[in-house]
Amino acid sequence: MWSPKKQQLPNHTSNQRRYRHGRRAAMATGASCYYHPAAARGSPSSPSLSLRPSRSKVFFISSGGSSRWWMRRRRCEGMASRGSSSRARARPALFSPVVMEWQECSAEIEVEVPSSVAYQCYSERETIPQWMPFISFVKVLEDKPDLSRWTLKYAILGQDVEFSWLARNMTPTENQKIHWRSLEGLPNRGAVRFFPKSSSSCRVQLTVAYEVPEILTPVASALKPFLEGLLLNGLERFVAYAKEQYSKTLRS
Repeated sequence: MWSPKKQQLPNHTSNQRRYRHGRRAAMATGASCYYHPAAARGSPSSPSLSLRPSRSKVFFISSGGSSRWWMRRRRCEGMASRGSSSRARARPALFSPVVMEWQECSAEIEVEVPSSVAYQCYSERETIPQWMPFISFVKVLEDKPDLSRWTLKYAILGQDVEFSWLARNMTPTENQKIHWRSLEGLPNRGAVRFFPKSSSSCRVQLTVAYEVPEILTPVASALKPFLEGLLLNGLERFVAYAKEQYSKTLRS
């Protein structure tokens, strides 16, 4: 006669035997016993062996740290580990690098002086404040003439700002290119290029790249056209300065 099979219940008695056997083995070697109900349904504060055996863990760790014995049972351990790794990959990063915004501005103008004269006028860095409106101070270091200290002081988009930096002039190309980069202070770099148009005229192109200061970040979108206007204004004043210097040269 057919009779239904009894539903097989979790073998808690077997788990209890393993737990007691492991405890005795650990205590015989002077180990400490820890029970950890990993991801169980019961309360962590009151661990119980009535928890699902597939989720329970019992650890026996030697007090000396030289020997270790543990019992671990986990149902579908491979699937669980794959699931946890995928969740770990999906977890957002706690910290991300801060990327500062750089902008590049440029302006150019024609000058009715030879490119050699324009190049020489621009090479005299300490005279730049005379015609560049937002540069208030330039000082070339006596012991290191390729280094110079700069100060920018101007009202930019309604904010009075002042920045300083130490710049190094890179190896120039005579009568063609002057370029530099900052070593400390406001991060920036730039170049001035001179393109001859005739024996008595040239085109001057000024390009400056800089890291947007934090104080000007809210107006960064309007900063580039504003500074390009300042650069063009400076080059217009440079034209007058270069012509004056060229006239002095002709008279002498």
